[in-house]
Amino acid sequence: MANSDINSVVIVGRLTRDAELRYLNSGTAVASFSIAVNRSKKDGDQWVSEAHFFDVSYFGRPAEGVKPYLTKGTQIAVQGSLKQDRWEKEGQKFSKVTIHADSVELLGSRSSGGSSGYQNSSGSDSFGGYQQRNSYSRAQGQQTGGYDAPQEAFGGDNAGFPEDIPF
Repeated sequence: MANSDINSVVIVGRLTRDAELRYLNSGTAVASFSIAVNRSKKDGDQWVSEAHFFDVSYFGRPAEGVKPYLTKGTQIAVQGSLKQDRWEKEGQKFSKVTIHADSVELLGSRSSGGSSGYQNSSGSDSFGGYQQRNSYSRAQGQQTGGYDAPQEAFGGDNAGFPEDIPF
């Protein structure tokens, strides 16, 4: 067996702040945001809610497209992998684990509290003026559930992504 290691994570939670968009030297977009995931645990004979916070990085054109919708309080689903960064400062070692998202799915707005996506006046789910049925996946480089959008909206015929994604 060559390699049986697995690094995969799926979480659903709410954004703790608006996403920030920056660009690497290569020109690749990176959306950074934090997500809170609540978990219930038993404390004595009572159930209490416990919040866990995770930092997420989302790369490429999908990050640019979804960034305006990644606002504080919005519920999202993130699928990706864990990445550990290590560094040393003044002789002290530090470490941080982040989630590198392969796909981000919008589940609801902070006001709706539901999981039906964003509702426009016609009652259909929409994402930036395009019909939303699923998430947009960076790993596949194409629409996974189908946005009814012209390919030009995602940068050309192949909606390709740079080959220099930094991981």
